[in-house]
Amino acid sequence: MSHVGVPRGTAQKRKRLPALLTAGVLTLPALAGCSSDGDETAAVAAVPQDVARAARAQIADGGKVTWAIDALPATLNAFQADADSATTRITGALLPTLFPLDGKGRPQLNPDYLESAKVTETEPRQVVVYRLNQQAVWSDGREIGAPDFVAQWRALSGKDSAFWTARNAGYERIEKIERGSDDLEVKVTFAKPYADWRSLFSPLYPKQVTGSPDAFNDGARTTVKETAGPFRLREVDKKTGSVTLTRNPRWWGSPAKLDSLVFKAVKPEDRTDALAEGTVDVADVDSGTAHRIAQAAREGAAGASGAHGPGAALTPAQALRSWAVAHGTDEEAAEEEQKVRDDKAEAAEAYATEQSGLRAFTVRKALEPAYTQLALNGETGPLADDRVRRAVARALDRQELADTVLKPLGLPAQPLGSHLAVAGQPAYKDGSEALGKQDTEKAQALLADAGWTREGALSRNDGTKAGSEGEKKKDADTKAEEKKAEEKKGNAGKESEGDDGKADRAAGEPSAADGLYIVGDDKPGDATRVLAPAPVAAAQSDALLRQAGRLGATGISEDARDVRAQDRQPGGAAGAYAPAGTAAPAKDADAAGGPLGKNGKPLSLRFVLPSGPGSAGLRSVGEKIAAMLDTIGIRTVITKVSDDSYFRDHVASGDYDMALYSWPASAYPATDDRPIYAKPVPATDGSLLVEQNYTRVGTDHIDQLFDQAVSELDEKASQNLMRQADARIWAAAGSIPLFQRPQLVATARTLVNVGAFGFGVPHYQDIGYKAPQAAGAPATRKK
Repeated sequence: MSHVGVPRGTAQKRKRLPALLTAGVLTLPALAGCSSDGDETAAVAAVPQDVARAARAQIADGGKVTWAIDALPATLNAFQADADSATTRITGALLPTLFPLDGKGRPQLNPDYLESAKVTETEPRQVVVYRLNQQAVWSDGREIGAPDFVAQWRALSGKDSAFWTARNAGYERIEKIERGSDDLEVKVTFAKPYADWRSLFSPLYPKQVTGSPDAFNDGARTTVKETAGPFRLREVDKKTGSVTLTRNPRWWGSPAKLDSLVFKAVKPEDRTDALAEGTVDVADVDSGTAHRIAQAAREGAAGASGAHGPGAALTPAQALRSWAVAHGTDEEAAEEEQKVRDDKAEAAEAYATEQSGLRAFTVRKALEPAYTQLALNGETGPLADDRVRRAVARALDRQELADTVLKPLGLPAQPLGSHLAVAGQPAYKDGSEALGKQDTEKAQALLADAGWTREGALSRNDGTKAGSEGEKKKDADTKAEEKKAEEKKGNAGKESEGDDGKADRAAGEPSAADGLYIVGDDKPGDATRVLAPAPVAAAQSDALLRQAGRLGATGISEDARDVRAQDRQPGGAAGAYAPAGTAAPAKDADAAGGPLGKNGKPLSLRFVLPSGPGSAGLRSVGEKIAAMLDTIGIRTVITKVSDDSYFRDHVASGDYDMALYSWPASAYPATDDRPIYAKPVPATDGSLLVEQNYTRVGTDHIDQLFDQAVSELDEKASQNLMRQADARIWAAAGSIPLFQRPQLVATARTLVNVGAFGFGVPHYQDIGYKAPQAAGAPATRKK
């Protein structure tokens, strides 16, 4: 997957990696959608881990397991910008994790490293005291202790720019670290309270790595000599694309069952072959490979084959005709047909061989701790208007999208209701009511309120160019005349001036080549126009903010109080009526399909999607979304770009209107999710500093709630603040969570204690092959 960097100046934030919806997603067929009117705010239970559990006594000693990863990690330093999921997987077997997550995403004290860890003081400063396991040592025999904590703090605090770090969240709040009552006690004093203190010092590197910039910046990229896990690093082989770990003889815990653990780079599209050939034992797979494995198991159980694969669809009549042509008197036709028959036979034989190899595997499935969202770019264009973003969101049948992806896999198909937690986490609460459920009529009313109508899609006949300065002047004159007319009628209401909304840039006429508005074609320096909400729209914004406040238990915010009393019109739901002079949305089926526009400019959104073979499922979801938007008159132009450039050149740079990508879930949303939803701020060079908020949509209030939550040491109070922030994020409608991603993991049938871990982490020392149960039992798949 592509790695997205953050703009310069944001290195102090905790770095998170967005992801494409590739491995583990359904390669979607054309399925009929179904909508649901069910209550989305109902509690959602966690999908359990799918792991072949076995007690250590049932596991054979020895053997090798090869685990597929996407690519060799660019670095073994988890705190550098180019660290990825492979870095996390490998360091998890080598280095201390003080608070690993359980299956529900809750941090749990790791007794292999800690006897205890707790907040001992909150006033005048927060103090955390760690009591270390007295047996815990590095692979060179040195005890793990305060010097390792101090070195890591100094490297990650952000005070020494010689250390190239991608994040320092939490470490910059530490005032000092000192030895406690003895060498096994580490006392950490914070200058500012930090709710997510359990996220610190994981992984914990030895002071040899974090003690100097050279070792930190360069040395730890390719090797970690001193480790403190059940395995140690033996070799990184770039030629074979593999990282080999071997049993750590100084490990004080339960010894690793395996002799060695190999992480091998295998591209997602090559994993079916790798599994069938037996070159890997564990691999994340897509639904196509999962289907092949399940089919192979069924064929093996039935003792039959040939029902699937090349030539399986050939009817008896077609087979007879082929035989007749191949043995007929027309030599040229016979030769050609025989070649076709030989190719099909060869393909069928290869397929059968692969299926035979795949019978040695099973597929474990759970929900991945990550969710797929629809991102709406609120910086420029029609989506700069929050009414248009809300209309897009309310046109989506999220239940249908979740059903399409998750139901065929036998996983719970529940739309995700939070940006900051996933199903089963203690902090999870469905906050989507702050925006509202799917409602086509209300989506159309929002668009009409924003000035997008079917009449507006007609070309101007006065020669004025859509989006030009002449158009803007004419619009301004028209508005002035309307205002005078209103005043004559005694209307005291005024349009509320929005000071934080983004203006629609002039997009220019569609080109003759494609007739489409392309984001990024605007000329720099073009004048912008602030979209001021009409009274009814302002009242709807007020209603949304008040509803978000109720959901977050905050009441009405300062944002809501800014809406003047005369803008709160009685009668009817907010947003149900268009401003004076705007045509009401048509309700008949034929008219509903018509395109919308404003001043001759069509309402068209550029939907950027990745084009790679592993992204077919993502594109299918995108096509369904495009069809849903078409029903309310929004044209969607799907632009397919390479996977490598998708994030770097489009999402991160803002060259899109709509995009689909995933964010990992976190046990520490106050720390990890703040950069994703932080309000963008202008940089000194005039650009917009977005951190990781690629939708460019945010508010001061959301930022304040994150800041309060990360400093709130009462866990329940901190969770409540996060729920308030989530309700505000929903109301802003920049990011629309769709569903939690499926996690499909193929494992050798003889392997135990490995599979789809969900939020949990592997216990590497307990992974191994099932021991023979009795004499004559099949041998384990030891290597």
